[in-house]
Amino acid sequence: MAVMISGASIMDGALLLVSATETCPQPQTREHLAALEIAGIQNIVVVQNKIDLVTRERAIESHKEIKDFLKDSIASDAPIIPISAQQGVNLDALIGAIEEIIPTPERTEEEHGLMYVARSFDINRPGLRPNQLRGGVIGGSVVKGSFSVGDDILIAPGRRITKGSKTNWEPIKTRIQGIKGGGLSLDSVHAGGLCGISTPLDPMVTKADDLSGQVMAKEGELPPVWVDLNIDLVLLDVMVSSSGEAPEVVRPLQSGEMLMLNSATATSVGTVSQIKGKNAKLKLRLPICAEVGSRITLSRRIGSRWRLIGHAAIKE
Repeated sequence: MAVMISGASIMDGALLLVSATETCPQPQTREHLAALEIAGIQNIVVVQNKIDLVTRERAIESHKEIKDFLKDSIASDAPIIPISAQQGVNLDALIGAIEEIIPTPERTEEEHGLMYVARSFDINRPGLRPNQLRGGVIGGSVVKGSFSVGDDILIAPGRRITKGSKTNWEPIKTRIQGIKGGGLSLDSVHAGGLCGISTPLDPMVTKADDLSGQVMAKEGELPPVWVDLNIDLVLLDVMVSSSGEAPEVVRPLQSGEMLMLNSATATSVGTVSQIKGKNAKLKLRLPICAEVGSRITLSRRIGSRWRLIGHAAIKE
């Protein structure tokens, strides 16, 4: 769920996939719809797949199950497109629905540049000579403004710096050496879509997605880094069932309890240090970089897994 919520944070819309061969809703489908609602994604197209594997009667029954499931939800008016991905049936209708329901948002280049880092790589093959080594690469989605080759950038929260008993986080300063998008080398990149940014960073810094969850911005335009987080809280009425059991009521937060939170592509764990009505304060194990007003999602550990319980907005 943490991976799914992180991915949803950089989307302008979503496809909710349902198999006609299974009853609807499946437990994971419930969770995905709840996560979309929490993430505030309203542009949704429902895809009824595998219609080639069922009878006409079952396809109609499946369609009714989907309609009943979506009633009174964020996707109550979403179109339901029956397809067979394996046979390529109705894909044109699906593309048409995507174009209509998930329009490209209007974006301006005048905004401060902001990129959510979803991946980071060491692209060097084993055995290369030192003079052949190339700097680290970060990948993600530009959500505001634009970036160009040659821009000086900061990546935050950055790296952990420990001096004695004190620990601080220091943004990583570097420069954009190249931009890749859609298989092309670009001079600049704008909000929307995924891209890769090559840098002169030591590949040890970017290896194995070590910078995943961080935020990239130009110098002087970096959002705040939070270790202590004040939030306006919105809890769900019930927890989404993961096993078909009756939904559990979401109990209020308790001081000292531990929660998992997702902010864009970042995942952290925080302890509730203060709670008063719908206002709460969390002390984070790993800091996050986010703008005031950004939405985060909250999960509580139930048994062996984390379960969605609500969302919140960051406040000063």
